[in-house]
Amino acid sequence: MPFFAVFSKLTEKGAETILKNPERIKEVNKEIEAMGVKVVAQYLMLGDYDFLNIVEAPDEETLLKVLVNLNTRGTIRTSTYRLIPVGEFIEKMKS
Repeated sequence: MPFFAVFSKLTEKGAETILKNPERIKEVNKEIEAMGVKVVAQYLMLGDYDFLNIVEAPDEETLLKVLVNLNTRGTIRTSTYRLIPVGEFIEKMKS
């Protein structure tokens, strides 16, 4: 299954939610997994983005449905990149 890096930035509404209930982060992860996308790793970031999530999805369409769902809540904005393992890249370059 493909991996993706999802960078997210909290909106004011999202920051208020996390301030009141930090466990909401784990609750959202469970919701994401119920929609078919596995959260492989998650990091808080200092800088232009607030979080980096490494996720695994069966396909881009499934991930897009999850991201649209999350972004319409008004608590985050995301930027997503497809990740390709180096070994996979090397094999494709050989063929």
